[in-house]
Amino acid sequence: MKQKKKWVNRMPPSNDHQLDKVHDKRRAQIKNAALKVFARRGFIGTKMSMIAKEADISQGLSYRYYQSKDELFIELVKDAMEETAEAYASLANLAGSPSGKIKELTKRMLHTSNRHSFMLIQQVQISDVVPDKAKEIVQQYPSPTLNEQLISIFKNGQETGDFCKGDSTKLLMLYFSVISGLMLLPNEDEKNNQFIDIDILMKLLCK
Repeated sequence: MKQKKKWVNRMPPSNDHQLDKVHDKRRAQIKNAALKVFARRGFIGTKMSMIAKEADISQGLSYRYYQSKDELFIELVKDAMEETAEAYASLANLAGSPSGKIKELTKRMLHTSNRHSFMLIQQVQISDVVPDKAKEIVQQYPSPTLNEQLISIFKNGQETGDFCKGDSTKLLMLYFSVISGLMLLPNEDEKNNQFIDIDILMKLLCK
């Protein structure tokens, strides 16, 4: 007598690529939320529950991706410093005049997401309560090296008549002072990424 074949229900093989995409999307969702909360409340004033609420997920789910706010903060600082260094380096490859390059940099810096990153970096520079690892990351990108790239553009702009004459280093410091102040201004409408007329700002530098 023939035995009947037993049919076994087999689950289809998991789509690892699809799972990775879901995982990456969720991490990005949590990081974007954390960046906003850290920028608004600072490191000490931020809790994982606040980040989870901003990301519209449960606190338990957030811990599946990040064990602590320290881990999240450190990763965000690393991302911010890498993006800053890349933005400065990319200026050399931009076509156009020196004033055009600085104008493009200004647009990027004043974009809402970049403002949050700037505020995060500033916390690391002035606070004693952030993780030591975050401070170590920032120190890997010395300001003199980054500033030299901008000073070169400012000097070139002075030679071509784009920028005011005078000490290029002081001109750069003036630029950074204004940008820093604008970044720290509250922006009620975060969807309005461009909240200031860049042309008005550029008049401070140009002849």
